[in-house]
Amino acid sequence: MLSRRDFIKGGVALVSIGTTAQSLLKGAVAFAAQHEGATNPAAAGRILILVQLAGGNDGLNTVVPAGSGAYRSARKTLAIPEEAVLPLAEGYGLHPNLAGLKRAWDEGKLAVVRGVGYPNQDYSHFKSMAIWQAGDPELKLDHGWLGRTLEKLESEQHDPFLGFNIGSSTPAELETPAVSIPSVQDPADYGFKVRGKPADASEPRTRTLLKLYEQYPAQSPYGVLLETTVEAAVASSAALAEAARRYQPAVAYPETSFGAGLSLLAEAIVGGLRVRVGHITLGGFDTHANQAEDHGELMQVLDEGLTAFQADLEAHGRADDVLVLTWSEFGRRVAENANGGTDHGASSVMFALGSRVRGGLFGDPPSLERLVDNGNLGYTTDFRRVYATVIEGWLGVPHEELLGARWEQLGFVAG
Repeated sequence: MLSRRDFIKGGVALVSIGTTAQSLLKGAVAFAAQHEGATNPAAAGRILILVQLAGGNDGLNTVVPAGSGAYRSARKTLAIPEEAVLPLAEGYGLHPNLAGLKRAWDEGKLAVVRGVGYPNQDYSHFKSMAIWQAGDPELKLDHGWLGRTLEKLESEQHDPFLGFNIGSSTPAELETPAVSIPSVQDPADYGFKVRGKPADASEPRTRTLLKLYEQYPAQSPYGVLLETTVEAAVASSAALAEAARRYQPAVAYPETSFGAGLSLLAEAIVGGLRVRVGHITLGGFDTHANQAEDHGELMQVLDEGLTAFQADLEAHGRADDVLVLTWSEFGRRVAENANGGTDHGASSVMFALGSRVRGGLFGDPPSLERLVDNGNLGYTTDFRRVYATVIEGWLGVPHEELLGARWEQLGFVAG
């Protein structure tokens, strides 16, 4: 593997490659001709923000089967009191700390997808995350499901921020040999540096570095790779700095790292950086112990961050362009454990949030009376149906090739 650290050691830690240099070189050279005209022009400008709830979010205490006796019998101490649940429909409701998302539901801007999972659930964090990130339970498809989607979008739109990750390295779902993905944790640290301090392209050492790239023969090994990567680095750092200069949030974001990351995504969107896919992670959902307190706090962090993000986009006139989708590698077991928590489970729930969402409940609820695999909820909605809906229904890219099969869409986004 050729990492970005190996490849730009002088301090342009900007572009997360996430694949071998040879594959990236081949993909970058050959891509445009292979995928010309692959997208639906009507979806141009639409943006997907993927929110990973890392660790395995407890779907039962996120979207609560409020009146279920089986739920309350299995969770003597962890069941959310029925009077505290924020009602949705069909006897289901939201965790009481999701008041902002409840308002979005009331406004028709929140879709809840129930029973989401895949065949032969794997209970390892790493294996299950790999399955979700690849969009393939058999792990036979190359790269990440959003990486493959970005390859199609790249044929119609070439921008350094086509994909944008909040973090320090490229998440596996965004990996692709054809598109460089900027990964940013702090805009102040994103750019050229000399002796640890920001430097622009006119600084002597920076100019020397750029000349080295320019003089490297394009026909030589990795020549195209080096040229395109440094171009993306220069363009994206300058564009982000300009967006930061012009952007003023219209709301106060919560003082959490999740809130700060969402504010950065809003900055990129409002600043016109032509993001098509953004990614952010909220961790801590592996609640084997002390779940009532820990999960409640996470619900509040999620709710406050997403509520501020949606309000900011609405105030800047960009809300119609953005769809937020949450995911987690699995849910939790139905029964609580002896430590006041829950262990690794199977199916869970996903949220789709946005001004052009068709609000409501989607997917059949899994049965609490007919558990599977030693006490787990069976899945009723294959996660690839959700992916097909956002790939084709929102981003306008045909999904069959990207997911290896044709999947029925769920219809929670406007066409």
